[in-house]
Amino acid sequence: MKFGIATFVDDDSIDPVSLAQAIEERGFASLIVAEHSHIPVSRESAYPSGGDLPAWYYKTLDPFVTLAAAAAVTSTIQLVTGVALLIQRDPIHTAKESASIDLISDGRFVFGVGAGWNLEEMRDHGTDPKTRGAQLDESIEAVKALWTDEPAEYHGKYVNFEPSYCRPKPVQKPHPPIYVGGNSDAMVKRIIRHGAGWISNPLPRDVLTKRIGQLRAGAGHDVPLMMFGAPVETDYWRTAEDLGFGQLGLFLPSVGKDETLRLLDEFAAEVQKYQLSR
Repeated sequence: MKFGIATFVDDDSIDPVSLAQAIEERGFASLIVAEHSHIPVSRESAYPSGGDLPAWYYKTLDPFVTLAAAAAVTSTIQLVTGVALLIQRDPIHTAKESASIDLISDGRFVFGVGAGWNLEEMRDHGTDPKTRGAQLDESIEAVKALWTDEPAEYHGKYVNFEPSYCRPKPVQKPHPPIYVGGNSDAMVKRIIRHGAGWISNPLPRDVLTKRIGQLRAGAGHDVPLMMFGAPVETDYWRTAEDLGFGQLGLFLPSVGKDETLRLLDEFAAEVQKYQLSR
C-alpha cells in the first residue's frame, strides 16, 4: 500500500510548488487536492463531518492550477483531484485541463470526481441538486469521449456537443485513472458503470467493508481503492490495507510552510516504521 498526501491547498498555507517538492523529496506517492469553487455565505447544507466548516474550504486554490504547478517541479508523484466537482464544471474545459496536466507530467494525472455536498454551491453553477447524479454520469462519459475520440461527440440530457476536435489527448492510455467519491448505493452503481475506482473518505471499518463488498460483487472483480484524508494512525492503516486499499492520502492540515514541513517529516517517519513492520 502506498501513502500520499491529501490536503486543501489554500491562499494562507504552503505554496503548491514547495508542497509538491517536499512531498516528492520525502518519498510520498501522490499529492491529492480538494476542490470548492466558492462557499456561498447563506448556506443550509450541513458540513458532512459535523460542526463548523473549516476555514480552508473557503480559500482553496483551483485544483487543476495547483496540480499543473506541482507537475512542473516533480517527476514521480501522482497528481490527483480529490475530488473535482465535475457537476460544477464544463466537461469540455475539464477534459482539456486534465489532459494538459497528464501531458506535462508525463502521465501522472489521476481524475478523482464527485457530486459534492454543498447544495448552494451547486445551484450557483446552474446545477439542480436533484439531478446531480445523472449529470455527473454524463459528464464523466463526455470527458472520457473527449480524451479518447478524435473527433469526439456526446449527446445527453445535461451534456451535449457535436463532433469536435479536442487536444491534447492524455499520455495515459486509454485515459487517466478515474476514481469516484461518495458513500451511497448510487456511488457503488456509478463506479461499476464507469469502470472506475473508489476514492473514499476515512470512514469506519464497517462502512468501508460494506461498500467494498458491494463494489466487488457488482463489478465481479477487485475495484481500485484510494482514500482522501486518512488519519496518521497505524491501526487504521492496517485496517485499510487489509481491506485492499492501494493508496492512502494522509490528511495534511492547511498550514504554513514551516509547520507543513515538520508535519511531513513526522508523517514520513511513521510511514517508514509502518512499512518496516509489515
